[in-house]
Amino acid sequence: MKLKTILTLLAALGILTACNDDFFDQVPDDRITIEQVFQRTSYSEKYLATVYSYIRDESHRTDGVPWDPCSDDLDVTYDREDYNSFKINLGNWSASSNYYEYWSHYYRGIRSATYFIQHIGSNQEMLDDPTRGPIIVEQYKNEARFLRAWFYYCLLRQYGPCVLLGDEVLPGDLDRDDVKMNLPRSSYDECVDYIVGELDDMIDNNRLPLHFTVQADKDYGRATLAMCMGLKSRVLLLAASDQFNGNPAYANVVNTDGKHLFSTRKDPEKWNKAAQAAKDVIDLGIFDLYKEYHTDGTLDPYLSCRNVFLENWNSEVMMVRISNYLKHWERSASPRQFSGYESMGATQQLVDAFRMKDGTAITPDKESGYSKANYSDPKSGWVFAPAGTRNMFVNREPRFYVNICFNGAYWIGDQKTRIQLYYTGGSGKKGTWDFPRSGYIAIKNVSPSSNPKNGNYIKRPFVIMRYAEILLNYVEALNEYDPGNADIETYLNKIRERGGLGPVQSDLNQSQMREQIRLERRIELCFEQLRYFDTRRWLIADQTDGGPFYGMNVDAGNSFTDEAFYEKTVFETRVFRPEFYLFPIPQSEINRDPQIVQNPGW
Repeated sequence: MKLKTILTLLAALGILTACNDDFFDQVPDDRITIEQVFQRTSYSEKYLATVYSYIRDESHRTDGVPWDPCSDDLDVTYDREDYNSFKINLGNWSASSNYYEYWSHYYRGIRSATYFIQHIGSNQEMLDDPTRGPIIVEQYKNEARFLRAWFYYCLLRQYGPCVLLGDEVLPGDLDRDDVKMNLPRSSYDECVDYIVGELDDMIDNNRLPLHFTVQADKDYGRATLAMCMGLKSRVLLLAASDQFNGNPAYANVVNTDGKHLFSTRKDPEKWNKAAQAAKDVIDLGIFDLYKEYHTDGTLDPYLSCRNVFLENWNSEVMMVRISNYLKHWERSASPRQFSGYESMGATQQLVDAFRMKDGTAITPDKESGYSKANYSDPKSGWVFAPAGTRNMFVNREPRFYVNICFNGAYWIGDQKTRIQLYYTGGSGKKGTWDFPRSGYIAIKNVSPSSNPKNGNYIKRPFVIMRYAEILLNYVEALNEYDPGNADIETYLNKIRERGGLGPVQSDLNQSQMREQIRLERRIELCFEQLRYFDTRRWLIADQTDGGPFYGMNVDAGNSFTDEAFYEKTVFETRVFRPEFYLFPIPQSEINRDPQIVQNPGW
């Protein structure tokens, strides 16, 4: 497509980019042509900023991001007609609904990245510096290659097999009947091979800086080899999982020419590749789980797990989005007693997944987990469960208190104010629509320094990928490929130790270890936009994402000791059908390109 002005291409700058704010100069005016963009360094950098901006900002989850609200971990309070996650959870959508239609968004990003890759080498102003010019051109080109690989990955996890466009930018004046305008979907394995091939070329040939630690401060957040390796780990884990590795439900999904879009046989070697990709990140030796310590030198698991998101550029951070809507998340995840909207409600299913402090699981017959008796001894138990707290919230593992605000809890960084989530309480349902329907507030990644009352929020990057995820990727893949390998316990226990738990039981078989790994992944990575995809790639979403969803009885209670509030209550009955394992390709795309076949069931 022949573009006449830079404004069209830079429109996304309105939502800012994944790069540091001072990476760019003033936006050029509307008289700059696309040809001029690749004659001036500053203009080319602004174009690259636009490509970065196609990394979606998933920091806030009210409506623009479905992954947590449509998982079994979270509920968004509002059920108005303009909240599409609510409709999806009730099963009220179709291929024409266009809910969270990111297909065209990512293809715009792919096209912009490819155009940049093709043209940045003609920037003579850059090349006039014979020493640094060619180096910078190559770095920028490979940053765009990483971004393009990221966009393809995002398509792959949401829609399955997509259309690979290669390195050609299609002219905008092509006839509708031109073969280049009617491309079929590539197979899932072809998509994976393309993404991994792009990443491997950059990794093997050191085409980007290794990690942000070797960049100038102003470049933090830009693509690195470590990000390439982390993305490779994600892509290969997805490809090895049951959803895409010989899934019989997809055996008959074919293109119009009969080509299978999904592998029809399970390949265990895919797990080996996924394990090796994660181990390669570990073997870099540049990452570590973030930890904080008590004054006596012992590990503080609560602050370690909380502040990994609050201490910028720490040892665990791999990929971030500099510009983000974290302040909106923080207000939505804060109680009304602190001027928050408390619209992010953790489900009872997630609350019950967190273990006791001693590592034992919460089960319906475990009296210590579900006793309604008040907890009255202020000198024992966990400090974040003040005297008078219900036993069901006492002596839970530290990550429970990092992630969940419950009725009677102290607010983050405030040891005076107890949060009143019962019906007539200061953060209860009575007289407002700003309340958590589950009776719990999701509080991960909320800073104690933030103050919704005066609109004061600490500006910080939004963490997209961190080292803990890589460790969990590794142990999951290794358990599937080589059960009993000593590394499984070693690296799983690193996560557990940092979370305040003892080591995993050492005599578990493959199935039992799989259960522990999945539980650890759910707890450690909750509210990080991964649970939605995990339940689908494990083919358990039909068990986890449909049926009654529970919480406390938010329609009852006049005090912390009111028994009625603590009754386990259904706040929503969700619907999950087999076709929901993948999003539908937008019907408009199907109509435009007859070679694109729809996902099964839509």
